[in-house]
Amino acid sequence: MDWMIEVDGLVKKFGHLTAVDGVSFNVPKGQVLGFLGPNGAGKSTTMKMITGFMTPTAGTVRVAGHDVDEDPIAAKAKIGYLPEGAPAYPDMTPIGFLNFIADVRGLDAPTRRRRLDYVIANVHLEAVLRQPIETLSKGFKRRVGLAQAILHDPPVLVLDEPTDGLDPNQKHEVRGLIADMAKEKAIVISTHILEEVDAVCSRAMIIADGRIVADGTPAELESQSPYHNAVLIECQNDGVAEALRAMAGVTLVDELPGGRFRAYPSAGQSIVADVADLIKQQNWSTSRLSVEQPRLDEVFRNITGAKDTNNKAGNGNRGEAA
Repeated sequence: MDWMIEVDGLVKKFGHLTAVDGVSFNVPKGQVLGFLGPNGAGKSTTMKMITGFMTPTAGTVRVAGHDVDEDPIAAKAKIGYLPEGAPAYPDMTPIGFLNFIADVRGLDAPTRRRRLDYVIANVHLEAVLRQPIETLSKGFKRRVGLAQAILHDPPVLVLDEPTDGLDPNQKHEVRGLIADMAKEKAIVISTHILEEVDAVCSRAMIIADGRIVADGTPAELESQSPYHNAVLIECQNDGVAEALRAMAGVTLVDELPGGRFRAYPSAGQSIVADVADLIKQQNWSTSRLSVEQPRLDEVFRNITGAKDTNNKAGNGNRGEAA
């Protein structure tokens, strides 16, 4: 496979603190990797080492075939990086800053004009082009940062919280832009917004305590949720909970307000057809029968150890699904 990002045994120590502990992964062209983890997990530190802004204690990074440590200029030429906080020169205007970045990137005049037109239109900066960056809102500063990251049309994008500070409409626009670019690039996105993973990522990786603890497609990670293939029914008949608990393949049944019951399958298997057969056999009058949607937030909490005490898997009292 044509790997655009190759990370092998990456370690970063700050004195006695190990912030990143043996992280390895590859990202091919056409993949959007969602990099998830609690605060302090090592996400931003890993991204800084990938982009060459921080030297690893151990391990190697290759970008588009270039070793970031041995050939940093060639590697960085292939990267567009939106760092945490999106730093920029506050006294510059967005158009001045983007022209400065074009100079740094060595864009010729035709390419500069074409790429400036593209990023200004697609990141929606027209209204603030000649306004000092220090006077911009957090959302517009973030958009200026994204514009500089994609200005030179790099094959690799590393975006640390790209929608931080944006309103819902702006988040939607940026996610659409990322999705449009994804076919031709390898993209790594750090985010705390789990819905963003479903919206734009083809792969999700969870890091905790500096180590990778889960890696797969969003659907594969969601399948680890205790809600995966759980069945919710609404029924006013007597003995429903007991009958559901007696079913083969059902490990747990929650009794919820309003005559609702949630049955959890063993090993995530599908039980909705069996539940429907039971309803028919018992001649129950049901107003609802549905399969619950898997919940990435629950998987995230379980894997990282940040469990919600009011919504723990396996305690028989999960409460209502969000």
